[in-house]
Amino acid sequence: MSFATLTLVVLAGLLGPIVAGRRSWNIPVVVGELLAGVVIGASGLGLVDPSEPTFRLLANIGFGLTMFIVGAHVPLHNPAVAVALKHGIQGAVLVGAVAVGAGAALSAVFGTGHATLYAVLIASSSAALILPITSSLHLRGNAVLRLTVQVAVADLVCIVALPSAIDPAHAGPAALGTLGIAAAAAVLFAVLHVLDRRKALRRFHRWSESRRFALELRVSLLLLLTLAALAQVSHVSIMLAGFALGSVVGSIGEPRRLARQLFGITEGFFGPLFFIWLGSSIDLHGLAMHPGMIILGLCLGGAAVVAHLAARAVGLPWLLGIVSAGQLGVPIAAATLGVQSGLLSAGEDAGILLGALVTVATTAAAASIYARRAKSSSGRIR
Repeated sequence: MSFATLTLVVLAGLLGPIVAGRRSWNIPVVVGELLAGVVIGASGLGLVDPSEPTFRLLANIGFGLTMFIVGAHVPLHNPAVAVALKHGIQGAVLVGAVAVGAGAALSAVFGTGHATLYAVLIASSSAALILPITSSLHLRGNAVLRLTVQVAVADLVCIVALPSAIDPAHAGPAALGTLGIAAAAAVLFAVLHVLDRRKALRRFHRWSESRRFALELRVSLLLLLTLAALAQVSHVSIMLAGFALGSVVGSIGEPRRLARQLFGITEGFFGPLFFIWLGSSIDLHGLAMHPGMIILGLCLGGAAVVAHLAARAVGLPWLLGIVSAGQLGVPIAAATLGVQSGLLSAGEDAGILLGALVTVATTAAAASIYARRAKSSSGRIR
């Protein structure tokens, strides 16, 4: 990856703030970044190669950091989290049940024989997409907390289930990898909790700040990269590594200095680069040669939105139900694995990605409307 390409990526990333700059539009910043990636990537001008190793590595670092920040801001000490966890799991289960039926129906209609794969796609939620959107729009409250839990549960389960649906050989390692990261996070929490009770962490922070060593950031990155390496080896999403570490740090208490440092490197560089890479990975050229797959993509996207509305039964507002349908990482992984293994029909990978784009559009629109209504309600209360 050359400096010229990196310059182009950083320049393209400015589209995010430009699009999101007008407050009345309530457009999430990641939408502009994804759009920029589509324009300069595989579906557009082809100016960047998402398969280039350095580009992919930097994007994965951005993914891990984005999920670290998301995990650190989950208020685990809030009693409402227990209720949110219960309703979030219930909502994910309801969505999954509807997705199974929808996946079987679409598989039968299009004759692809991929009912299980479609069910996983329809049930999935992208934490890397949805949670930054809710954060950028400053969405708050118990309903948003329940959305966060449901999205995290659905994303994790579908990421683990995807290998079984399309590449069974990696299903076992993925499950073991998930347990390994969870165990590592639990051990880390226990160690940090003991150090915090002995006030060792506070002394460490003061010493680092007085010497300008930024050791909190260095140690955090070391731990993140270690968990990411474990995730990579065991074929588990880096989303789990980042989210688990962020949750641990957040539960102990994230120092303000570390929060500012992480915000700077993530929102200023690595985060936008990840979303641009994600957008550039979407290749829709197959739709021109196989127009029937356009209908499949629209049906997959529509089915995902409808399935996620099932969470309304456990109290999730219908607009947030639509927001929870946003998906991108799982469909891209499914399309990539499907093409590599030769299991997908011609143009089916493009149809899957089109379905993901449908959910991205509906998620952004629903989140914008929800934010506008929340601001209106807040104004009336004042």
